[in-house]
Amino acid sequence: MSTIRPFAALRPPKQYAEQVSSLPYDVMSHEEACRMAAGNVSSFLHICRADIDTSEEEIHDEITYAKSRDNLQDFIRRGFLVRDAAPCYYIYRQIMWGRVQTGIVGCASVDEYLNGTIKKHELTRKEKELDRINHFDACSAQTEPVFLAYRKHEGISSAVREWIKFHKPEYDFTSEDGVTHILWPVDDPAVIDTIRRGFEEVPALYIADGHHRTASSAAVSARRREQHPDYTGNEEFNYLMAVTFCDEDLFIMDYNRVVADLNGHSCEEFTRLIGEKFDVVPADKMGPVSPRAKHSFGMCLCGKWYTITAKSGTFDEQHPIHSLDCSILQENLLAPILGIDDPRTSPRIDFVGGIRGLHELEARAGKEGVAFALYPVSMADLFRVADSGEIMPPKSTWFEPKLRSGLFVHEIEQ
Repeated sequence: MSTIRPFAALRPPKQYAEQVSSLPYDVMSHEEACRMAAGNVSSFLHICRADIDTSEEEIHDEITYAKSRDNLQDFIRRGFLVRDAAPCYYIYRQIMWGRVQTGIVGCASVDEYLNGTIKKHELTRKEKELDRINHFDACSAQTEPVFLAYRKHEGISSAVREWIKFHKPEYDFTSEDGVTHILWPVDDPAVIDTIRRGFEEVPALYIADGHHRTASSAAVSARRREQHPDYTGNEEFNYLMAVTFCDEDLFIMDYNRVVADLNGHSCEEFTRLIGEKFDVVPADKMGPVSPRAKHSFGMCLCGKWYTITAKSGTFDEQHPIHSLDCSILQENLLAPILGIDDPRTSPRIDFVGGIRGLHELEARAGKEGVAFALYPVSMADLFRVADSGEIMPPKSTWFEPKLRSGLFVHEIEQ
């Protein structure tokens, strides 16, 4: 059983939706955030990245979190954000490159995250958790949603299809990155009940993206529970805002690797060494090589592209972690040959999301390094890892498109 309940969102009126909305807080630098918000007093970056109004040096200082809170209250006063009169679900559709993904915005249970009904597949970093803990706590609001997934439930899908068929959207705009965002509030009590009961039949939810936001929301909930020892469990701080998508809609892009050097090996010696665990085939044409199947990789070495394929017996196909391509590459090449023992901390390795394209790998590898293009992880892979209680290697999944920030805010004390 899973809980996704409706809530009264704080969100922009229709005429402000596009200018309020922004990319998520963690996909940009301070300088990029400043450029994105330049000349736009209603950009949500003033709330989720208030360091643009303080300074880069104060990004994690109390003054910046207080500025986030003040800016949120200012947006409410100026009418950039308005609270809905009653709890709703919100159907949120994104269209990118002709692909459509449609999710339901609601609130998941913090207790279900704590007891494992909401399953995770990544570790979190304490400093990143603490940043959003302080931000959510100062704002008394979850300013950006968690990205959840579930195995398809026809009852939920049918309710969504029927609502979209007979209702006009509240928002419909295309952001500067070419992604179209469409939102339908669902305010009919009968439909709300159908969606709620549908999720009660979903055995588990999975964090696709937003592990730090989930952990931070849970930590702030714990703080509020300490402050309110007589809490009933129905208070808003017991829930976390999420957009929940059917697995069949979701698209995971490749997450690639670049290593700055060959660990003292020549190109010829490196090719010979990797040949012990991989079949190495030079590209039959110029330009980047994209892998066509699992366990095969594109490799840019010394300015030339190759296809390398893991040999039989180099990995355990039945193991949820060791069968992942990023694990195969790490255990058979990055660690033993390139000396990248801990990819989380090594300064010699860089990770490049597939959204940047394979020519980015070629440019970063140059003549001295090596780059690897990986076949994308599937939703089935992610579910398999989470169901087994395992943790994926770092930088395994890259979801696109990103959820737009500022279209809905969940106040945890009203």
